[in-house]
Amino acid sequence: MFFWFVGTAVLSVWFVFRDPAFDHRTLVIGALLPDIIDAIWGGARGFHSVTASVLVLVMVMLATIGRRPIRKRLLAIPIGMFLHLIYDGAFNNTQVFWWPFTGLSFSGDRLPVVDRGMLNIGFEVAGLLMCAFAWKKFNLSNATRRKNFVKSGTLSE
Repeated sequence: MFFWFVGTAVLSVWFVFRDPAFDHRTLVIGALLPDIIDAIWGGARGFHSVTASVLVLVMVMLATIGRRPIRKRLLAIPIGMFLHLIYDGAFNNTQVFWWPFTGLSFSGDRLPVVDRGMLNIGFEVAGLLMCAFAWKKFNLSNATRRKNFVKSGTLSE
């Protein structure tokens, strides 16, 4: 799944923060990261746990002490990761979601996206609709606005 996570992350952050300087490119990276990394390992693993998102948040905060502009950009990654957990329903698998507090091993759990099967089609269609809404809302058909988004990741009404 791609559009589901992109659409939900971008619109959630826009409607909550309304920050025209927020870098939505790094947000999308964070929103896709848990499935990409855990798929490499063969199933729901550490990046579908709240622990991974918290650790990435702490690492960003520590690595960017005194460097506010880069901090603001990089904070979008753990925010995207947290949103992925929510919109993926990762909390439905207690053992993985609360890893390592529920044990250190993984029991061959599949990614939530795999467990949903054909239901993903509906989610992906909803994600496409959200992306279309965002395209229209932020006037990304305008070449200047689109170039600005690609260059800076910012969206404005």
